[in-house]
Amino acid sequence: MAQAQEIQLQIRGNPDEESVHDGGRDGLNKQQADKSRPATRGGFRWWAMVALDMLMVLGGTTVATLLGRLYYNSGGNCKWMATLTQSGGAPLLLIPLLTAPPPTPEEHRPAPSTMLPIYAGIGVLIGFDNLMYSYALQYLPVSTFSLVAATQLGFNAVTSRFLNAQRFTALIANSVAVLTFSAALLGVGGSSSDDTSSSTVPHGKYAAGFALVLAASALFALIMSLFEATFEKAIRVRTLRWVLAMQMNTNLVASAVSVAGLMASGEWRKVPAEMAAFKDGKARYVMTLVGTAVAWQAAAVGVVRLIARVSSLFANVTATLALPLVPVFAVVLFGDRMTGIKVVAMLMAVWGFLSYVYQHYLDGRRRAGRAQCRVCAARAGSESDAVLST
Repeated sequence: MAQAQEIQLQIRGNPDEESVHDGGRDGLNKQQADKSRPATRGGFRWWAMVALDMLMVLGGTTVATLLGRLYYNSGGNCKWMATLTQSGGAPLLLIPLLTAPPPTPEEHRPAPSTMLPIYAGIGVLIGFDNLMYSYALQYLPVSTFSLVAATQLGFNAVTSRFLNAQRFTALIANSVAVLTFSAALLGVGGSSSDDTSSSTVPHGKYAAGFALVLAASALFALIMSLFEATFEKAIRVRTLRWVLAMQMNTNLVASAVSVAGLMASGEWRKVPAEMAAFKDGKARYVMTLVGTAVAWQAAAVGVVRLIARVSSLFANVTATLALPLVPVFAVVLFGDRMTGIKVVAMLMAVWGFLSYVYQHYLDGRRRAGRAQCRVCAARAGSESDAVLST
């Protein structure tokens, strides 16, 4: 239990200490936010739910990415339809939202006039981010796509520094640099070393796909930091109800953007023919799109829950853990080659991830030491008071 507490202290600090020093209304709001959490931070139940959220992120991301590539490999070509699957499963969240525990009377409730612009703004960003990912997934082998997408961890370190007041240390800088070099290595050598014939990747589109997934990763990192800032400054509670509400409402806006793009581009006219020509029939077409939508929602809910429970950087680290999973499955399922460049890039990305985790470990030990010193000082003070009173 002590080790678990040390680990969680390094991620966000001690919320009780913050509430004492803040004082006034802000301190009271933070205390209420802490009380609204379903489990004590650092406790066994809390870590069990964090582990469940991590499994949702890992499983959902892996399955959704592979199904997205399967859609293109089996004859799909509608970019806006692929974009819609990344947010179109949002109405499914209405079921758990209706069964979530109701808010308590003392719980902070932001005004609709505050939340509606946030839903709209983040939702539009999600919609265009999904579109860039859709193009990139068609233009790149799925193994290369997943490796370049790992740069979102480095981007998130930067956005978290400016939007969420995260410290930017030498180890985190090393993580950012290594992940960037890992992506650059793929960009320089990937176009000549990838054998894309087996995965039906368009020839001559590698550079565009690389640029798109890099831009999408940067935007995704910004979106995650905006989610965390919303929980910290606008919602100020971290209940399951607000996690589901944030995810559902922003994804509904993103779905509206996708539907508008589908209609405006005229791609909706091609859907019946695409469905008829899809490999193994219409049923597989529908199952592929539905499965992709469900998997993306599972991953997204896990990400938002981790942002609410811990931080956007922690959620992004968890998403990066899917890095070695997707290329392995892609080699087995789609025939992507695991070349030497990809192996080196993967090792560099893993090193960047470990560097980031080690920084959190050091922060945890440092904060735990300071907390122990405060406890010892308080205990010594109480003993001296007792001696004086006698």
